[in-house]
Amino acid sequence: MDVHPQAQALRGLPLIAIERFGEAPPRPLTGAERPLRGIRVLDLTRIIAGPVAGRALAAHGADVLRVIGPTLPTIEATDIDAGRGKRSAHCDLATEEGQATLRTLVRQADVVVQSYRPGALAARGFSPHDLVRLRPGLVVVSLSAYGHVGPWAHKRGFDSLVQTATGLNVAEADAAGLDAPRPLPAQALDHASGYLMALGAIAGLLRQVDQGGGWLIRVSLAGTGAWLRGLGRVSDGLDAEDPRFKDVADLLETSASGYGHLTAVRHAAMMSVTPPRWDRPSGPFGTDAPSWSA
Repeated sequence: MDVHPQAQALRGLPLIAIERFGEAPPRPLTGAERPLRGIRVLDLTRIIAGPVAGRALAAHGADVLRVIGPTLPTIEATDIDAGRGKRSAHCDLATEEGQATLRTLVRQADVVVQSYRPGALAARGFSPHDLVRLRPGLVVVSLSAYGHVGPWAHKRGFDSLVQTATGLNVAEADAAGLDAPRPLPAQALDHASGYLMALGAIAGLLRQVDQGGGWLIRVSLAGTGAWLRGLGRVSDGLDAEDPRFKDVADLLETSASGYGHLTAVRHAAMMSVTPPRWDRPSGPFGTDAPSWSA
């Protein structure tokens, strides 16, 4: 991918692109005991990357409402993990009622996070421009597979495909002395992109408070892949053993959830004054109404 026109198009973009998007007065943050308390985040994402972003924002106190169409497929394991700290609702954008419900939610949101294929939400009347018209001063965080410019900007994709396209699988094969491409041992692009999206959302909120306006934040799996490759390789990293459950016991937490007793990886951040935590248990989509809490 290094010599492909899409790689060349991405080369001039920042890892997290931040663009002022419309005019609005600043909305000062109110004092709170947690960094994002009082911030409403509408989470229109599925599977891993986008949901990780919403989960990270929830860990710091944001009110995160994840919304999905009732007929869209999901992966339950990722829903369980990434649903921590969020309320989970259905909203069918194929219906006028569902579109009206989403417009109501957007008008009361501070951040919208979306990870659908390019043009999918715009076709329903929810492009970034539409969202900011509904809620001036909104921070819109958008994830794409290959970036918003270049010949592949319109293509959909997911972590494993983008690993191949960005050369990560070839690099892994070279390191392992193999002829066939070798995938990474985890969906690293998804998880890294999710945290970059959360960081972008916070950066957008800070700009809104300081400068006013709405803000569009863009992250791409391909951009994340190129960045990760650029970090270099750990010497003899492929010789490392896979960690056992007991090796990571201090990194886990156990809680009740809408799926039963849940043991999962805790939030990585360690903060003395405002330690991150999830106040809501993970629950299946449809557990909650598509409305903001009082």
